[in-house]
Amino acid sequence: MTDTLTIARVGGQGDGIAETPAGPVFAPLTLPGETVRGVVRDGRLEDVEVLTPSPQRIAPVSPNYGDCGGCSLQHWASEPYLEWKREQVRFALARHGIEIEVEPTVASPPASRRRLGLHARRGPDGRTLLGFKARKSWRLVPVTACPVADPRLVAAFPALAKIAEPFLEHPKSAPTLHVTWTLDGLDVDVTGVERRSGGLSRDAQMRAIQAAAGADVARLSLAGETLVMARQPRVAFGPAIVPLPAGGFLQAVPQAELAMVERAVTAVKGARKIADLFCGAGAFTFPLATVAPVLAADASAPGIEALKAGLKTAKGIKTIEAQARDLFRRPLAPYDLRGCDAIVMDPPRAGAIEQTEQLKGTKADRIVYVSCNPTTFARDARVLIDAGFRLETVTPIDQFLWSAHVELVSVFRR
Repeated sequence: MTDTLTIARVGGQGDGIAETPAGPVFAPLTLPGETVRGVVRDGRLEDVEVLTPSPQRIAPVSPNYGDCGGCSLQHWASEPYLEWKREQVRFALARHGIEIEVEPTVASPPASRRRLGLHARRGPDGRTLLGFKARKSWRLVPVTACPVADPRLVAAFPALAKIAEPFLEHPKSAPTLHVTWTLDGLDVDVTGVERRSGGLSRDAQMRAIQAAAGADVARLSLAGETLVMARQPRVAFGPAIVPLPAGGFLQAVPQAELAMVERAVTAVKGARKIADLFCGAGAFTFPLATVAPVLAADASAPGIEALKAGLKTAKGIKTIEAQARDLFRRPLAPYDLRGCDAIVMDPPRAGAIEQTEQLKGTKADRIVYVSCNPTTFARDARVLIDAGFRLETVTPIDQFLWSAHVELVSVFRR
């Protein structure tokens, strides 16, 4: 039996929500105010038909829209879409009793993603297919175009399929190609290869290496272990050129990274010493070091080694002390942070509650907290506010265009 519903709002995962006597019903790819029809199963509306479209609905630009799970909000006009992301941050803060005027969302342009995770599978005819996962499914949606990706990545899709083919050697392998465009061309790290039976055979490795050479890939690695490197992939972080570790973390969109870095640097101006926690390979570290000496820490030893290598290329910066340290198990204590009057941190999605608790006892008068998860950010922000910090600004960053994912950069002062 079909039901006709009216969408009240868009929820935190990007689905439209209709309120019914039986509870909320989630309807994918719908917008507030729309009248829709479909079959309700387990609180979700399936086989959705939009009867009365919202005036905010626009034509999607991807040929895979509706099937690919990556761009669930591509049908929403830019202004209300960006305002919705702003509201998600405000809602997360309000749940912890934090009221602040959240700044407008900083947009990222299409065709700007320098990193993609491409899944590889065999098609019915045995050919290697590359693509993204379907919505709420493990099924692969083959892609030949992607409106959010850097065109240079899209142009490499045929060559990347050839590189992926040897990694499908074992029937239980489900390889993902983590592809990054760097100053030196493509950097490809492959995960998801079955290892219990002995891993990738030598023959398959050689075929993958040959395919990478044919595609002029800078480096090919398997779960962070380099198989072949024609050129060291490098990235620019402020005044430094840094060798990217195999499988290392990098912000997905250069424009989003720049927006966050600029706000962090502005906030710490006048500081005598800065701590950069969860620093990775130094995306914030080097720009911050144009202001004051920096103490940088991260759990990734390869990231710290890359940061140290980048020191040789940076001109006009203050001193940087970098250390590999697990800030979840061994957070820096107030004693470790002595002399730091400004702290910048960019933790993973889990947030940084262990490290945040330690910041209460420091002498820092400002903290820049960069987050990829408003929920854990709000939890940690509550700790800082209760310790006497004032949340001064919060700026959402739309790094992952047309998705429900929201990032932000915030400034606390006391």
